[in-house]
Amino acid sequence: MKEITRKRITRFGCLLFYLYIILLCYFLFLSDRYGRDVISEEYRYNLELFKEIKRFIKYRERLGFENFVVNILGNILAFAPFGFFLPLLKKNYRHFLVTTFLSALFSLTVELVQMYTKVGVFDVDDILMNTIGGVLGYISYAILSSVFRRIQKKHR
Repeated sequence: MKEITRKRITRFGCLLFYLYIILLCYFLFLSDRYGRDVISEEYRYNLELFKEIKRFIKYRERLGFENFVVNILGNILAFAPFGFFLPLLKKNYRHFLVTTFLSALFSLTVELVQMYTKVGVFDVDDILMNTIGGVLGYISYAILSSVFRRIQKKHR
C-alpha cells in the first residue's frame, strides 16, 4: 500500500476515534435521555462483580427491554469502537493485552468521573462489560487487518 494511502487511513481513523470519544462523553455525562441531567446527592457505586448484571437479567421483564439492552449490551457495544480505533492511533496499541489494559483503564476512568461528578454510578460490572467491548473491538480490528493484508498480498 502506498505510504500516502496508509497515512490517510490513519488520519481518518484518528478523526473517527476522536469523534467517537466526544459522542461517548456526551452520552456518559451529559445526555438527559439516560438520566445524566440528574445529579445525585450522594456517591453511588457497586463494588460487587456481577451484581447488576444478575439484577438486569433477573428483572429484565420488569425493567423493560430497552433498559436491559442499554445496560447489558450497550456497555459492550459502546466500547467496541474504542478497541477498534485504538490500534489505528499507534503501532504500540496493536497488541491484544495493551488494548485490553487501555480499555479497562479508560472504563475505570469513566466510572470514576461518573461517581465523582455524581452523574452516574461507579459500577464494576460496567468496567467488565466495557472492557469486553474494547476486546471485541480489537478482535474486529485484528480480523479486518488480517483480511486486508491478505488481499494486498494477492494483488502484488
